[in-house]
Amino acid sequence: MNGDHRIGVLIIIENLPFPFVRRAWQEACALRDAGYRVSVISPKGAGCERSFETIAGIEIYRYGVWEASGPAGYLLEYVGALAAQLYLALKIYFRTRFRVVHTWNPPDIMFLIGLFFKLFRARYIFDHLDLNPELYLAKFGREDFLYRLVCFVERATFWTADVSLATNQSYREIAIQRGGMPPERVFIVRVTPEPEKMRRGPAYPELKQGKKLLVVYLGVMGPQDGLDLWVDSIEYIVKKKGRDDTFFIFIGSGTELPHLKDLVAQKGLQSVINFTGRIPGEELAKYLSTADVGVAPDPLNPMNDKSTMGKILEYMAFGMPVVLFELTEGRRSAGDAALYARPSDPVDFAEKVLTLLDSESLRRELGERGRSRIVEHFNWETDREALLQAYEVALRSPK
Repeated sequence: MNGDHRIGVLIIIENLPFPFVRRAWQEACALRDAGYRVSVISPKGAGCERSFETIAGIEIYRYGVWEASGPAGYLLEYVGALAAQLYLALKIYFRTRFRVVHTWNPPDIMFLIGLFFKLFRARYIFDHLDLNPELYLAKFGREDFLYRLVCFVERATFWTADVSLATNQSYREIAIQRGGMPPERVFIVRVTPEPEKMRRGPAYPELKQGKKLLVVYLGVMGPQDGLDLWVDSIEYIVKKKGRDDTFFIFIGSGTELPHLKDLVAQKGLQSVINFTGRIPGEELAKYLSTADVGVAPDPLNPMNDKSTMGKILEYMAFGMPVVLFELTEGRRSAGDAALYARPSDPVDFAEKVLTLLDSESLRRELGERGRSRIVEHFNWETDREALLQAYEVALRSPK
């Protein structure tokens, strides 16, 4: 341990490499600026291959990971990741004597690390990004033993947490009602863009691959994200409606990516679709500054209905109109800056996209509304204050 007297914080992320997770980066920087010593554990990934590095004063420790595809595989993946996280957490504790363990889900199993370090009087903050019981049902569609285990682990996580961070009002209600958290210990810290940094810049016409228009999907590519529906919508747009002036970009990665590429090939859509994989922020900004429409094809299910999709807010920050299915939190996010399709109906979704492709004025109008919503209603400064208040509550007194 060195002579650094700042309060140590350990943030653990399992599902994406840091610092590519924008909200995690925002949180880490806010805590650093508030005088905390911040360490982060995350998996390795493209562009994040180093086991250790320091970026902007934030110490980052990474471990290798593999992505599973079935219930048993997920269990093995999470247990293996948990062992790596605990090893690194112990290593960091002996260096920093951190006072706060702050874990992101999925999965919820990382509460075990928070529980362990409570033996050393550390506080535990649970950052609630996904509804794991609903996520399990969305992926596997059965209430089996593993589903009941997921429900138990969620309850144990809330029981262990000194403070819970919710990304929206629906998640806050679940933390209080289902998780039994005291309301004064649940804080809303949203997936909020920073409008002064995330704004539309110059377009890069070459990204449209010779087409007039560009439609973009940004995000994780898992079985719950509705990308098979979106491919069906593209097939309808291109083959049923004969649209030949539009190119479609998929930005991101996930377990469904190989399947999606096969599906695109089966449907003969390779000439109008490109998969970029995960890309750095500067390159992403080029795509979002060039695209004409952003899509969020998440189908209606209990998880998606209550979840805030970060991609919707990013589209809006870049002044882009959005098409999504009718979802409770989706409408709370996009308001009048989007067109809403009938839940899980790829044809109606395609028609809404076509409505925007056919009207430059409507695209511009909805894009301006979205940008205004980000500037006026989704302000990171408000969420930053909520984050710092949550830390003060956790450190002041344990639950």
